Amino acid sequence: MSEIKVLIADDHALVREGITAFLKTCDDIEVVAEASDGLEAIEKTNKFRPDIVIMDINMPKLGGYEATIEMKKISPDIKILVLTQYEDKEYISRFLKAGVSGYLLKKAVGSDLITALRAINKGESYLHPSITSEVVAGYLGKDKQAAMEDPYEKLTDREKQVLKLIAEGYTHKEIADMLNISVKTVTAHQTNISEKLGIHARAGLIKFAIQRGIIKIGS
Repeated sequence: MSEIKVLIADDHALVREGITAFLKTCDDIEVVAEASDGLEAIEKTNKFRPDIVIMDINMPKLGGYEATIEMKKISPDIKILVLTQYEDKEYISRFLKAGVSGYLLKKAVGSDLITALRAINKGESYLHPSITSEVVAGYLGKDKQAAMEDPYEKLTDREKQVLKLIAEGYTHKEIADMLNISVKTVTAHQTNISEKLGIHARAGLIKFAIQRGIIKIGS
């Protein structure tokens, strides 16, 4: 039986180690790499070419959402399973729109993770049982108009990345280094972000990011 190659992206070492140890009990699943943040996840995905990336949401530097967007650009066929404690409707809609193959809550039992990985590897989708059909229906239907009117959706993928890093307190130089762009480009992105959101103070951008769940405080 061919193995399903998996990369685990989570900023908590104990979580990564626990998942790795558990998946070792499966003959058809192999953990090929681990990553502690979104940038490392992108780098190791390019290096190890996993079949599936198990992706946490709230990580330093690039978070799970921003990393997902970047991975999908580089490798549109990459399969991503979100594994998180957050069951907010906004998170679910955001990731489904980004093209993830599954969304699983950390309160799930281990067998759910294995089921999700095997289903996703076959090209199927997997949602945690507690994520109701109402959420999916809302994402597919009435929430589409709300998403179109959402100022956050006016931002480009790169601007979303820059907004998260600004909100986390990184300097323009640090952001430029992480994203391999110039400081001038970072400044231009911040200007565009401010214009699109109608928020011109850094404190306001941070508040927006917290309110929208782009960053979490105390987690």
